[in-house]
Amino acid sequence: MSIKDELNGELKDAMRTRDRNRSDVIRQINTEVARTLKAPGFTGEADDELYRKTIASYAKKMGKALVEYERLGDRGAEAAAKLRFEVEYLGRWLPKGLSEEEVAALVDAAVQELGATDVKDMGRVMGNLMKQHPGLDGSTVTRLVRARLSAAK
Repeated sequence: MSIKDELNGELKDAMRTRDRNRSDVIRQINTEVARTLKAPGFTGEADDELYRKTIASYAKKMGKALVEYERLGDRGAEAAAKLRFEVEYLGRWLPKGLSEEEVAALVDAAVQELGATDVKDMGRVMGNLMKQHPGLDGSTVTRLVRARLSAAK
């Protein structure tokens, strides 16, 4: 079953059970996919890969917003709870990411492979890693590469 079909089934169930949180997030994903399909220069179809990319992008944005709402404490608690639900709910359609230890191992291998010895080599290492492993979280990779190259001195 395709992700689109799964989401449509989930939406029907959410509407039947009056699950507002679930129906809201599914409708938002459908809207994001529709925007992508209508974007100038986009060629392709609404396949599972497009849905995965859209879900990943949306979940990442909502994860960042969640951090901001959590900083607000009680004032942002309701919005934070809604965003937390959305990120967790959408997680089932996302590929499981690498652990920080696994990313650190990739960073070490790239630093060694490229012979990077200084923080000035950070761009080369980052470019190499992100090209070979497009699903990596850029902020985690940046932090680990910086730490590794700073320690290499």
